[in-house]
Amino acid sequence: MKKPSETDPGEYGIGDLLGLGRQSVRKNYYPALQQRIDELEQERNRYKWLFENALHGIFQANLRGGFVACNPAMARICGYDSAEQLQSSIVRLREQLFFSAAEFDALRQELLDRGSLNARETRFRRADQTAVDVAITMLRRPDLGPEVVETFVADISERVHARQRLEQLNAELEHRVLERTEALQNANVDLRYQIEEREKVERELVVAKDAAEEANRSKDKYLAAASHDLLQPLNAARLMVSALQEGALPERESKMVRQAHRALEGAEELLADLLDISKLDQQAMKPDFVHLDINELVRDMGEEFSAVAANEELDFRIRSASAFVHTDQRMLARIVRNLLSNAFRYTQQGGVLLAVRVRPESVQLQVWDTGVGIAPEKLRDIFAEFHQVLPHGTGGRQGAGLGLAIVDRMVGVLGCRIDVTSKLSQGSRFTLTLPRAAAPRYENRHPPVVPPVLRESFDGTVILVIDNEPAVLESMQMLLERWGCEVMPVLGRDEALAELARTGKRPTVILADYHLDNDQTGFDAIHRVRKYLGEDVPGAIITADRSDEVRTLLRAQYLPVLNKPVKPNRLRALLTSCVTSSAT
Repeated sequence: MKKPSETDPGEYGIGDLLGLGRQSVRKNYYPALQQRIDELEQERNRYKWLFENALHGIFQANLRGGFVACNPAMARICGYDSAEQLQSSIVRLREQLFFSAAEFDALRQELLDRGSLNARETRFRRADQTAVDVAITMLRRPDLGPEVVETFVADISERVHARQRLEQLNAELEHRVLERTEALQNANVDLRYQIEEREKVERELVVAKDAAEEANRSKDKYLAAASHDLLQPLNAARLMVSALQEGALPERESKMVRQAHRALEGAEELLADLLDISKLDQQAMKPDFVHLDINELVRDMGEEFSAVAANEELDFRIRSASAFVHTDQRMLARIVRNLLSNAFRYTQQGGVLLAVRVRPESVQLQVWDTGVGIAPEKLRDIFAEFHQVLPHGTGGRQGAGLGLAIVDRMVGVLGCRIDVTSKLSQGSRFTLTLPRAAAPRYENRHPPVVPPVLRESFDGTVILVIDNEPAVLESMQMLLERWGCEVMPVLGRDEALAELARTGKRPTVILADYHLDNDQTGFDAIHRVRKYLGEDVPGAIITADRSDEVRTLLRAQYLPVLNKPVKPNRLRALLTSCVTSSAT
């Protein structure tokens, strides 16, 4: 054997490879190696301490078998005395650790596909065979084996129990709210009974009056909210019935459709009247005074009621003149609309006249009819709520008796005057007098071109309808297609852009509901469609929201508005105007 000193120059030992071939070199490296070994030992001890003293469970396991290693916290979570006891007791994770084998299979497959799971909630089986809720984070270790995983486990039992308790408390709270609501309803019934009884005594009459006024304010608030919600399904039904009326039906079915149309029309008028009465009584309807050319208003009313006159087979004439007034345009239009509706309701033959008379200091709007007339002693009673000119069954389309009550309240808000003269069996004349105003100099007014008659057909007209109610979309599509339109119904702004991109069509008119899903608005949808198409496509808003805020916003954007439920004749008039403006 060769001595170390006699080793061939071409041969190397382990010490040579490590750079420790010579004794002097080895002496220099021993302290550094020993320091590194000590550091590694300290690091190993630190990780071991963390592993054994961690608050959360940690384990390494084979998904096809049991644990490879686990810490004491994992044993505590599963109800075992020690990690060794847990590791020796569970040899199959699927059947012995996981409470649900099917859930284990799903987690295993997802882990194999993705390589990791993060904070997934599941349930483990404890030593006493009860379930414990945990959140696990798992990581595959393919370097240790194809199905070896390392897992961190957090006991979330308290969080799950708290969540379940919260759900239980919510359910109990809802139950208590229902009970309290029923109790309040019963108390309200009892209160009304007490009010009726206390009216017999003068001292108690004051108390009853205050309670009645408070109940009336609550009723108005509830009525406004409930009426708004009812307008949505009523709009869908009204459009559907109108579409059916456009088609050819057998006589029996046609009669049934007409009856349904009259019933829906009555419900619509009642809801609209109730909304306005409640707003007026709460003083929530504030006038927005603008300079208005009365000729434009009369022209719009003539266009709207021409279809009503044709349907009732009555003569409808207009005598108009240009004059400016300073008033609220929407409220004035409602006053004239109610007067015209009343005139057509109680006129069986003859006709209705809408006339404008311009005086030096005032402007008069007059509505004449050849209807049943009003007895002199009842001329003031007609402006009371729920008052009918004629009893049911004596002719005329009966209303709820709120139209003239609304007129009287709005006349008071606007500061104008209304007078009525009438003769039984000959007709009536309502005269609305407004102060005349000078024409505003700062406005460069270009009255819209309104066609003299409504279009009978819209063949080739592409209508983009945007609404978040499928029933409304379906009924609107059916009605517009009966008029010859090609309809593109979509449920929102993004769907509209996607449909335009898919079909490549360019709509002639856009009709959009104001309140869409995900806090989107019809105004935003129209703006985005116009931007996508690169042109100012005529658009209009259809909404059940009659608030002043929405009305002011849309007026500032120069978008026409139709309130739900949509009247077919007003919709036809709007489309006629939009199509005409699009063509020009």
